[in-house]
Amino acid sequence: MTHHVIVGAGPAGVIAAETIRKQAPDDRITLLGDEAEAPYSRMAIPYLLMGNIAEAGTYLRKSPTHFADLRIERLTDRVLSVDTVARTLALEEGGSLSYDRLLLATGSKPAQPPIPGIHSANVHTCWTLEDARAIMAKAQPGTRVLQMGAGFIGCIIMEALASRGVQLSVVEMGDRMVPRMMGPAAGGMIRRWVEAKGVAVHTGARVERIETPEPGLLEKVGAAFGTGIAPAPSMVHLSNGAVLEADLIISATGVKPAMDFLEGSGVLCLQGILTDEHMQTNVPGVYAAGDCAEAFDKVSGTTIVSAIQPNAADQALVAALNMVGKPTALKGVTQINVLDTLGLISASFGNWEGVAGGEHVERVDEAHNKALSLQFDGDVMVGCNSVGWTNHVGAMRGLVEGRVPLGPWKDRLLQDPTQLMPAYLATAQAQGRWSGAGDERRR
Repeated sequence: MTHHVIVGAGPAGVIAAETIRKQAPDDRITLLGDEAEAPYSRMAIPYLLMGNIAEAGTYLRKSPTHFADLRIERLTDRVLSVDTVARTLALEEGGSLSYDRLLLATGSKPAQPPIPGIHSANVHTCWTLEDARAIMAKAQPGTRVLQMGAGFIGCIIMEALASRGVQLSVVEMGDRMVPRMMGPAAGGMIRRWVEAKGVAVHTGARVERIETPEPGLLEKVGAAFGTGIAPAPSMVHLSNGAVLEADLIISATGVKPAMDFLEGSGVLCLQGILTDEHMQTNVPGVYAAGDCAEAFDKVSGTTIVSAIQPNAADQALVAALNMVGKPTALKGVTQINVLDTLGLISASFGNWEGVAGGEHVERVDEAHNKALSLQFDGDVMVGCNSVGWTNHVGAMRGLVEGRVPLGPWKDRLLQDPTQLMPAYLATAQAQGRWSGAGDERRR
């Protein structure tokens, strides 16, 4: 009987475990996670902060007996190291776990900047349910909250914090908001939109140090009994000379693949855990999927880590099928980011920054908070991003992911990039390619 061990109980780990069980009814499956809670989705945490769902609403599977019913053994522990020769995992709580097939689905972890004071009691990441509980306890109406980072994840957290009625300030090192998703015009437009909603934004600045006074006796007594004097605020010093007071600081400065435990294992790690088209690493019998995996992207022609849930699901399915001996290849990595920032919708697909020697076009409508940028390699649209052009999202995805030859439509789009839907209908659908844009238009 083959023993499949899956490290990571997020979406990728859960989908892989369920797929293995369906394909191999008699195999043993162990799902190993390092959090005590039932497997949940981190992407649901903002909805928890907003009060739209309870904690149970974050759970990936609603039945408390779901995994037991499928004979999937759940184990809570942390992997310290992997011995790929002996095929064993060393666990934090002691002992080891052997495997025949191993899936690494450990996801990402927050990337904490080396800032003096970053580990003070007023500073929290927003990554786990435990984090969410701490933030909800502190982020009450009127609370002065400073958020470090205005990238994709940061903007999602910002939306949730704003809904709680806090006084919110955001600090971003880049010269614009979501700098790894949007160009200067679009990123600046998002900033102005956010500021109009009452959020103070500091771009081109970084937090240099955080000073948090030690709590006095009355504060310690109040903390112990849940009453009394509120903790002293932190003083946050910025590189531009500003000093901001904050009762709560959220560190949202990015994430990185959780793969440190693989040091010395022989598993090749670059940006992420490197995989082939079968999601297998360079070590036979060891696979990776989800936010920790680095897989080949047909649009950019290189391997990338694209940490979005659709990729986690696709990669988990492919890995699981190969683990049970059913050869399956990953079709590609989806590069999609769609973001709702306080009601302003933005989207980014593929290589939105363009390629060397490629052409591009940009249309900006400041009055209506709209921006659209298209990038071409020859007559193929290889990337794009938009703010406010929600009716074009399906066509953008179809043309970029399908690598559709546009022919004369490329020049028409250079003249008027808003003609994406006619271009899609005349090229992609005419060639029988990806049809999601038609579905998008009918919604």
